[in-house]
Formats: sequence, C-alpha cells, structure tokens
Amino acid sequence: MDVDVDVDTAVGLSERLMRYLEIVAAFVLVGLFAVGVFDFLLQIVDLVRTGEIAQTDAIIGLIDEILLLFIIVEIFQTVVAYAQEKSVIRIVIAAGLIAVARKIISFHAGDYASATEAAISAAGYAGLLLALVAALYVVQRTNVATPTEQDV
Repeated sequence: MDVDVDVDTAVGLSERLMRYLEIVAAFVLVGLFAVGVFDFLLQIVDLVRTGEIAQTDAIIGLIDEILLLFIIVEIFQTVVAYAQEKSVIRIVIAAGLIAVARKIISFHAGDYASATEAAISAAGYAGLLLALVAALYVVQRTNVATPTEQDV
C-alpha cells in the first residue's frame, strides 16, 4: 500500500512539474515573439532610413520575418492547447503551412548549385504544401479538428 502512495505522489509531482515547464515554455515563446517584433520594427526603420524599403529583396525579407513571427505564435498556441489538454492537430498543420509558405516565398533558384537541385527543392516544397492542405481538408471534413472555441 505504501508503494502505491509513493508512486501516486511521484506521478502527481511530475505532472505538476510538467505543467510548470509548459508555462515556462509559453513565456519563453512570448519573449521570443516580443524580441522578434522589436527586431522587425528596427528592420523597418533601418530600411526606411536607408531608402531600401522599396526594394523587392527587402520586402521579401520583411515578409519572411513576419511569417517567422506567425510560426512562433502557432507554436505558442500549440503549447497552450497542449497544456490545456486540447487537440493541437489544426494548430500544428497551420504552423506547417506557414513554415512551408515562408520557404516558398523566400525561395531563390540561384541559391542552388544546379537547376536540377532547384527544381527538386521546389517540387519538394510544392509536395509539402499539397500534403498540408490535404491534411487540413481531411481534419476539417472528418471533425477530428479542435473544438470551435479553439479554431485557428
């Protein structure tokens, strides 16, 4: 009997510790988001000051930064939903979609050694995007999705 009580106590302690760590992770993500927003604003100020704000590469860089911030938000929502013992399926798929969109938007064929490597990479991104859209469609259609109050 004493062994059962000790195991229950240990399990309860570990569950409480895990909850605290989940909260710490959520706050770390909030901090990362705040730093990212501050950095984004500094980038805009710098681009306006130097006159580079109208250049395509600068705009793509800003979009890339915003999408990275959205990924942080999605990861935060995943941690919060997990801590609340809610389904995270839709949130994870949304984070994946944002991550793939970010890679597609910042894709430059010139970054690859050959046109073949660039084409293979582009096809991989397209395949990932299609797979994630299909997964989101399946989740929506089969009601495996999160409850309405948790929709993203």
